[in-house]
Amino acid sequence: MSTISKSKPKYIFVTGGVASSLGKGIISASLAKLLQARGYEVTIQKLDPYINIDPGTLNPYEHGECYVTEDGAETDLDLGHYERFTSIQTTKANNVTTGKIYQSVINKERRGEYLGKTVQVIPHITDEIKRRIKLLASKKIYDVIITEIGGTVGDIESLPYIEAVRQLRYELGYQNTAIVHLTLIPYLSASGELKTKPTQHSVKTMLENGLQPDVLVLRTEKKLGLNLRRKVALFCNVDANAVIESIDVPTIYEVPLRMREQKLDEVVLAKLGLKVEGEPELSRWIEFVDKVKNPKQTVHVALVGKYTELPDAYKSIVEAFIHAGAANHVKVKLQYVNSEKLTPDTIESVLKPMCGILVAPGFGHRGIEGKIMAVKYAREHRIPFFGICLGMQCCVIEFARDVLGYADANSTEMGATEAPVIDLMEEQKGVTEKGGTMRLGAYPCHLMHESKAYEAYGTDQIAERHRHRYEFNNDYLEEFVRAGMRPVGVNPDTNLVEVVELEDHPWFVGVQYHPEYKSTVLRPHPLFVAFVKAATEYCNAQKKK
Repeated sequence: MSTISKSKPKYIFVTGGVASSLGKGIISASLAKLLQARGYEVTIQKLDPYINIDPGTLNPYEHGECYVTEDGAETDLDLGHYERFTSIQTTKANNVTTGKIYQSVINKERRGEYLGKTVQVIPHITDEIKRRIKLLASKKIYDVIITEIGGTVGDIESLPYIEAVRQLRYELGYQNTAIVHLTLIPYLSASGELKTKPTQHSVKTMLENGLQPDVLVLRTEKKLGLNLRRKVALFCNVDANAVIESIDVPTIYEVPLRMREQKLDEVVLAKLGLKVEGEPELSRWIEFVDKVKNPKQTVHVALVGKYTELPDAYKSIVEAFIHAGAANHVKVKLQYVNSEKLTPDTIESVLKPMCGILVAPGFGHRGIEGKIMAVKYAREHRIPFFGICLGMQCCVIEFARDVLGYADANSTEMGATEAPVIDLMEEQKGVTEKGGTMRLGAYPCHLMHESKAYEAYGTDQIAERHRHRYEFNNDYLEEFVRAGMRPVGVNPDTNLVEVVELEDHPWFVGVQYHPEYKSTVLRPHPLFVAFVKAATEYCNAQKKK
């Protein structure tokens, strides 16, 4: 249905007020899904107010998972939501940070592009923000571009973005832009009341900065009555039908359906002067949500990592399990296992009840021995095992130690070793800077037939996303093969071992890449689907004993 001029897409800006972590990313992704289901060509971008160039060097405890795009950008985890909801691949252009903005402006100043003028926030920083916002439209034809602005309105860090949006609304024309403002309606249990005043103040702050929201999405734990919505509409200068309730739901994938019930897509399309015809095509989405909410059984899987106190550090893995669970008609119940706390005395009680064990990605030596112990337990007890990135490297180290007899086997990332079965990639040996210098983005891989990986993918040619510096040391390859660990996936250009499997194990797969990044609602990742299937079969077999 593309009814818009090829050179002039419509722009939707999603802002947040009162508190952080209200779910701007989920609302943005849900709106994109609804517009996409109506036939519109849509994309989403994220503007992050932090000064880091990207989240690649941020501790996961600081910012959750670092999401990697197909073209190798280290980005905000919200881009994962965008891809999972829409199945649209994002790029480097879809995530902009204050660090990137200032870096670009400073580089221009150093090159003399400003002709000796004083460089200021207005117009130079705001001009660069506007350029970045409009950049996606120069790369591909879109009907609608959704821009999520990180942070909370009123934060000093967000002010340049808010000002840039104010200017853009004037330049593009108000009929070509819409602002969706997500805010909080807190519930005071002492008085038993929902309070609208924080929302009113949030909108007031927007108005002080020259922006009037077109739509208000009210995050709440309790149902909002009609009178409350009318009150918010009256005090915040929006239409009553443009006050949308966003209440807690069992799964984030239900949010598009709740937004559709309240006609969020229709309200926004009307604001943009776009046609509203019929109903959005959401049959497969509804089917998926039904499977998520009504599983036939529960399967317990251990996620072994060192950031387990913050599940957002493994966000894409968590969501990939939801997708794969639905594909298998089961609910995957994740048991977060801190690898630093795993000991020979505790490992039996922690891992024996599990139907599957996943050893998660990560960096550094902290918690590494616990991960290796978990691999050994899965191998010896024939429990379905899945290792991702460092998880794959851990299964190689464990095999070298306990099967090949290299007691000192390790990765050179962890220190000097006489058996470096995992070693620094050749191309990484001259690298000194940390940000954006790893092996990043999609690379090809050839799969061997007669392997679990080939069985899952159904093809021998795949491409998956990477984020690592260390790799399998091919000097030891023949020894591994002779002992029963096969390199079933290899990069055709570099001979990098991408996938390893055990010959005498029901399901034991380690991958150097990150399959979780490519799992979406409508395209669950085949390896996760296969792993969950194997875990379900193991679980059912154990019950019969």
